[in-house]
Amino acid sequence: MKQSSASMKPKNKLLPNYYNIEPMSNSENFIVTTFYKFVELEDLTELKLQLLKFCNEVKIKGTILIAKEGINATLTGSKDSIIAFYSFIKSYNCFSDLSFKESISNFTPFKKMKVKIKPEIVTFKAEIDINKRGEYLSPEEWDKFLEKDDIIIIDTRNDYEVALGTFKNATDPKTKAFTELPKWVKENLTEEDKEKTILMFCTGGVRCEKSTAYMKQNGFDKVYHLEGGILKYLESTKNANNNWIGSCFIFDDRSALSHDLTALGSLRNA
Repeated sequence: MKQSSASMKPKNKLLPNYYNIEPMSNSENFIVTTFYKFVELEDLTELKLQLLKFCNEVKIKGTILIAKEGINATLTGSKDSIIAFYSFIKSYNCFSDLSFKESISNFTPFKKMKVKIKPEIVTFKAEIDINKRGEYLSPEEWDKFLEKDDIIIIDTRNDYEVALGTFKNATDPKTKAFTELPKWVKENLTEEDKEKTILMFCTGGVRCEKSTAYMKQNGFDKVYHLEGGILKYLESTKNANNNWIGSCFIFDDRSALSHDLTALGSLRNA
């Protein structure tokens, strides 16, 4: 169901104190939050203007991608700013059930605030029915499934991301872009593999929504993905079972997070 222009407006007027965010102290860390949702949207230009205006008012930086298929974002700001944003975004009917994944940084990983209208919130370039995606596994369930026999664990991220860290026994498709994954599946997985349990994961979960839907529509029946992605897994489990090896690449100036979700510092110029 598409969200009409009426649902593209927040239900409540902005509270005055949203615009009076206290300056961050020198000792205060930045909150980095990520979220996404697949939901049919309209009036993208109006939504872009509303989101950009609010984020600038409360001193939030980062990137929000919006498309007819939904929203995908990574934002940073003070604790007060992020709390204000949560209240604002959830006041939209279509975003009232959003969930967020947070980490901490001692510097701002974004230089400015951007809201972009895109054809897709994560570029895949393959026809899929997002409603037929694979089943979610909680971080705790994921650890249990990793112990099963006859499974194929697929890291859906790009090769430069996998190089920094991945799950034990995961298959690296060695893709340069997410759009290459369908070709890899066709060339490397067999008819016999369709009988096996497929486990897929990515950074925050959004890529697996599309990759598992693609797998399902191509004859793989037992397809699962890590709910909330690597970030949620590390937040929830603290890597207690040591199934994660290395660090986690992220697409901002922090470049990578350790298993406890602390920034390792920028690797961009390393």
